[in-house]
Amino acid sequence: MSTHNPWKVLNSKKIYDNNWISLTEHQVTNPSGGEGIYGEVHYKNIAIGILPLDEALNTWLVGQYRFPLKAYSWEIIEGGGALDTDPITSAQRELAEESGLTAQKFTEIQRLHLSNSVSDELAIIYLAQGLQMGQSSPEETEELVIRKLPFNEAYDMVMDGTITDSMSVAAILKTKILIQEGKI
Repeated sequence: MSTHNPWKVLNSKKIYDNNWISLTEHQVTNPSGGEGIYGEVHYKNIAIGILPLDEALNTWLVGQYRFPLKAYSWEIIEGGGALDTDPITSAQRELAEESGLTAQKFTEIQRLHLSNSVSDELAIIYLAQGLQMGQSSPEETEELVIRKLPFNEAYDMVMDGTITDSMSVAAILKTKILIQEGKI
């Protein structure tokens, strides 16, 4: 199995840049030798996901309208973490900000590349346990509905296609396996 890079970059041009992403268009020679373009989205933060789970196996989901999808979405708690900040610090902030919860224990359960055909976005997902309730304080761009429910109901939402967010699907399926294996 070969792991070398078969792509050759002939030229690159930054097309767009803001505080969160940049878009670069590359003139390339592809693996078969043909020339073409490749668009690459660079993310300036790490995607952070948190699945809170209490002792009774309840969890919390966040509902919100997602502008790019033009649709409402149920998800685990998610946000961005600066590249120079410990991801657990970002997870603690996002958990408190969106749900009002704090956790005594954060366990990394998954790392994902969310759309690796066009972007370099890295996601880190944590299981949060030892929960205490507090007051949420969402950002001004967030109009959130917080819902506490049995974990198995969230699992059913993944299985019936209600939850489609990739970080949420991965977190819930991984947690289901950990529960079945007796690791939670």
